[in-house]
Amino acid sequence: MARGGKAFKAVAKGMAVVASAAAVIERRRRAAMAADPHELPVPALAEAPGPVPVPRTDPAPAAAPLAAGVAPAAEADAEAVAEAPAPATATPPAHSGFGREYHPGRPATPAEAVPWGLRVAAESTWRLLLLGAALYVVFYVVDMLRLVAFSVLASLLITALLEPSVSWLRRRGVPRSLAAGGVFLSGLAGIGLVGWFVVWQVSTNLPDVTAQVKDGVNQLRDWLITGPLHLTQQQIKDFADQITKAITTNTDQLTSASITGAQIAVEILTALLMTFFTTFFLLYDGSRIWNWALRGLPRQSRFAMAGAGPKAWTTLTAYVRGTVCVAFIDALCIGIGVDLLGVPLAMPLAVIIFLGAFVPLVGALVTGTVAVLIALVTQGPWTALMVLVVLIAVMQVESHILQPLILGRAVRVHPLGVVLGVAAGGIIGGIGGAVVAVPLIAVTNTVVGHLRRRNEAGQAVFTALEAAREAAERTAATRPAAAQPATD
Repeated sequence: MARGGKAFKAVAKGMAVVASAAAVIERRRRAAMAADPHELPVPALAEAPGPVPVPRTDPAPAAAPLAAGVAPAAEADAEAVAEAPAPATATPPAHSGFGREYHPGRPATPAEAVPWGLRVAAESTWRLLLLGAALYVVFYVVDMLRLVAFSVLASLLITALLEPSVSWLRRRGVPRSLAAGGVFLSGLAGIGLVGWFVVWQVSTNLPDVTAQVKDGVNQLRDWLITGPLHLTQQQIKDFADQITKAITTNTDQLTSASITGAQIAVEILTALLMTFFTTFFLLYDGSRIWNWALRGLPRQSRFAMAGAGPKAWTTLTAYVRGTVCVAFIDALCIGIGVDLLGVPLAMPLAVIIFLGAFVPLVGALVTGTVAVLIALVTQGPWTALMVLVVLIAVMQVESHILQPLILGRAVRVHPLGVVLGVAAGGIIGGIGGAVVAVPLIAVTNTVVGHLRRRNEAGQAVFTALEAAREAAERTAATRPAAAQPATD
């Protein structure tokens, strides 16, 4: 009986402690319900899924001892449980500034209510708009200073063509001023000889071409009368009279156009002088000019641009030299074909095609249409068709063989990028914009690729240094523990 009484007292003591703890937890829960009578705490719902318990309104009965002989230690344990802090129920705060309580289905801020894709699209859009505005300002400034801009760009292209010769002379011990001046004067003399040759050929063959053009016009008139159109002499005469009347009535506009042409001639002469002046100083003192430009950059960007500059210059040099070689081959092949077909002005046409080939893929094709028109007027449609076949064949050889073989991997620009760049450059800056568009794209591609590889290399070095530091810390942390038994 004594042993049974002791076991009963122990069981009664444990049940009293459990009942006291349950009473404390119930009081805490009712206090939380009183703070927010409409909602249950979210953590409670998350921790206890299932049916939501209905809160009791009647007070919980006090936990009475099951036997009169409950020890005072049981009451002390119950008081300790009652004084112990209850589990923290994280009640989300109210919306700051809106005066609304938390709701599980309501976002904390209005920005969280916007879908993620829409937020990404909006942020990308305003960044693109900002970039477009910056580009518009740059193009506006370039358009205002177009003479200076095109002079500098043309000088860079000419310098990229002539600078290897200056470097070769410098390596042979020729003074810098003499090497730069000699190469510059040689290039200027070459350009002058090409211009003189074109003028000489045109002036020599102009009478024959004029006579052939007249014969071609007469043949065209006969074809309009006897051909499928069956026009009459009176209709042709009326059409010619209308052209003459239009020219006579628009004399003022033609005069203003001639004045505009004079202004353009003055601008071209000014641009040529600036180009020659800039080219000479780039050949003479290009390295110092580049160092001076680097000092104008922020300190954090100097090292990156100091590495990107030589790579960009290498790309520009390879592009110019390869383009000159491709243009020479195009002009030579088309000129030989035109001369074999008996079209007059074969050499001047070859020079025009050579200059037009500086616009990749489309320049030689556009300037080659002049040869097709001259062949049509002087030799007839069959010869014009043959000239067109020769032109298309040379263009196919250029795009599939010459461009990949000569330019190689120095200029990595997709043909679609070339065509779009030439079109955009022509719209923005005319012929000059079409000429400088592709080298600008090639140089930009090289600079961006270099900076990206530099950032990747820097990130790899940083990661390696962090890994080495963490390994050293782990080694330093494990070394005393390993050496401790030896010291003991």
